[in-house]
Amino acid sequence: MLPVATLSFLSLSLLSLPALAADRVYKVVNRCPEDIPLYIGGELQGNLPAKGGSVTKTLSDLPGFFYTTANGGNVNGAGTALAGFYGNDDYYYLVVDPAHMNTGISITPVQVPSKGFCGTASCTTANCTTAFQKLPTSFPSPPTSFPAITESAPIVPLYACPSESDMGYLIEFCPGGVFPPQTTSPLSPSQTVAIHPNGNTAKCVDVRGAIFLNGTPVQIHDCNKTAAQKWVVRRGDTKVQLKGTNFCLDAGLSPANGVGMKIWTCHDNLPAQAWYYTEDNRIALAGKGLCLDLPNGVLTNSNQLQTWKCTDKDNFQVWTTTS
Repeated sequence: MLPVATLSFLSLSLLSLPALAADRVYKVVNRCPEDIPLYIGGELQGNLPAKGGSVTKTLSDLPGFFYTTANGGNVNGAGTALAGFYGNDDYYYLVVDPAHMNTGISITPVQVPSKGFCGTASCTTANCTTAFQKLPTSFPSPPTSFPAITESAPIVPLYACPSESDMGYLIEFCPGGVFPPQTTSPLSPSQTVAIHPNGNTAKCVDVRGAIFLNGTPVQIHDCNKTAAQKWVVRRGDTKVQLKGTNFCLDAGLSPANGVGMKIWTCHDNLPAQAWYYTEDNRIALAGKGLCLDLPNGVLTNSNQLQTWKCTDKDNFQVWTTTS
């Protein structure tokens, strides 16, 4: 078994491939409450509409992972639930990141379940025992090789559905219709940072005029090390809170493209203040597909920050920190 850190979660290139690959039909359904981008084998396939949008693909039996970057997922696999498939033996399995699970996910073969084979693989919480874990835990690591099929079904979280007929699968994101619950822990004052646009340490996320009142705009400004630029934030699920205050970055009652950012009294379980700081340095509004955005990339002082649809490789949505 290779160490988990050495695995590529966007391809099956580390596996010993069979000589021939057969085609399979994969139907993908989005049951999440918002549109999601669909990736297969690391390639963007377009968006699936919320609450039932679907697409059917005829691909090889080694298609690479199916996943989405919605709700704090990452194109490199961090914080992202994955559906995997392997070869003519028709193995299939799920992989989740216990540090953050962006969507529930399931795989259902078209064949009727029998003797432990062809059952539905489903995982809707990060601590499920029906999926491999991407980080070292008490659960098994994702497989790097697969045994020959025998008369006994494999041990979950590995599944198999051998069939002499044409095989197909249904892959569902958010099979329960909602995003998974997320857990947060209290923020530590030691995590106070300045937040910069795309590594530019001359510019900082700033509370306009250092006025600590509900509704004060949050803007870009020259860094000056004042209290208006000292934030408490951490990777993963987080609030974005001003140090030493009870004010948080707030996206308003109706988050959407172009909504200006402000501070507001911090509240637990308030969607407008529930952010996710991704491994690729986006600050995403949990469950909304919206990211903290520097309008038009303009670095002029007083340019108010906004939310905008999260887009991979958009430098206007990249936020780095210094202590």
